[in-house]
Amino acid sequence: MLVAVLPGDGIGPEVIAEAVRVLDALGLGLAFETAPVGGAAYKAAGHPLPPATLDLARRAEAILFGAVGDPECDTLERSLRPEQAILGLRKALGLFANLRPARAFPELLDASALRPEIAAGIDLMIVRELTGDVYFGTPRGRRTTDTGLREGFDTMRYDESEVARIARTGFEAARRRRGRLCSVDKANVLETSQLWRDVVIEVSADYRDVALEHMYVDNAAMQLVRNPGAFDVIVTGNLFGDILSDQASMCVGSIGLLPSAALDADGKGLYEPIHGSAPDIAGQGKANPLATILSAAMMLRHSLGRADAADRIEVAVAKTLADGLRTADLGGKVNTSAMGDAVLARL
Repeated sequence: MLVAVLPGDGIGPEVIAEAVRVLDALGLGLAFETAPVGGAAYKAAGHPLPPATLDLARRAEAILFGAVGDPECDTLERSLRPEQAILGLRKALGLFANLRPARAFPELLDASALRPEIAAGIDLMIVRELTGDVYFGTPRGRRTTDTGLREGFDTMRYDESEVARIARTGFEAARRRRGRLCSVDKANVLETSQLWRDVVIEVSADYRDVALEHMYVDNAAMQLVRNPGAFDVIVTGNLFGDILSDQASMCVGSIGLLPSAALDADGKGLYEPIHGSAPDIAGQGKANPLATILSAAMMLRHSLGRADAADRIEVAVAKTLADGLRTADLGGKVNTSAMGDAVLARL
């Protein structure tokens, strides 16, 4: 089985290296092929997603992705900025369903931004739609009005087929978990959200065994702080999902802990930590590799059919944390490679 390894920028290569070490140690016969992406690809080939990189992503059974973002590329036109690589991969490969689990580790409750007794109940999955919404809607751009004022505009849009397929992903995820789905929108203000709510209700007719509730996004943000344990699965659009999943990461203690999967209709996926490239700490060995290692576990479970190996990785990570090892984001002094060593030892 071929795995495309796309390290990217900043701390991406550092955390990807540890995840590949863990995968290799499992002895599953995986083949790894590496290609540049993001700012590194622009500097090497003049584009954040070169044709050779996209070809590798198409050929591979799964993609392990680091992070993109390079301050040296901030002045480039938007179509050439590093972030366009991940957007381009999602669109080209049809990766419409983003799964972002957030679960509290008992040993890290003190690291949460919430009181420990509140954080202890966190075990949720955010299902975020990835290829629609304001991120991809047209028209978009900037212009000068007749009065001489500059303005920018983006279009938030969904069609019913896009909403229906992500709703089904959310219902299926809830069915595998505790049977509760919360659909998050802003239907009291946005026509896009009213369509979202209408379609989710229509799809729910096929999932009578799943309890459905609706929540406005501002209330959902509040409830993630007030009572996060009340959530099982959240399904929401691209913009709201981006914001809420980052909020959930701080509820469990660190953005360096949360993995993610972006899946197509057939289960092929791109797997990445939800954190960014963190150029301020790149090359210093301060990055937490656990989110990337846990992303590798998700890859084994969802795309490569090795849930048994995924379980092994997740148990090894949990034991590493239970034994007190901490990287800088968690208030510790263990460096990136040493944390990888610790997971390998417990594997």
